[in-house]
Amino acid sequence: MLDEEEFRRVTLLRNRTGKGFKEMFGALLDEYERVTGHRETNGNAVFHYRLAMYGPPCAKCGKPLRTPRAKLCGSCMAPVDPKA
Repeated sequence: MLDEEEFRRVTLLRNRTGKGFKEMFGALLDEYERVTGHRETNGNAVFHYRLAMYGPPCAKCGKPLRTPRAKLCGSCMAPVDPKA
């Protein structure tokens, strides 16, 4: 997962005028691998690895909530305490 600074740095490298996959996403995927150590092969998938898109860890199972405003954990179905 990428924090906001990492996400900005990685996604700025997308070449919107590129004609092929390598031309459009090559630099973006290289920087993503440099930052995370994980080699991703789908340039569009990187846009889903933004930490701000997800909520905090579930108090019961520890997995991230699907959104910052989730009322129920998508993994274990535990209700989210609105005060937490």
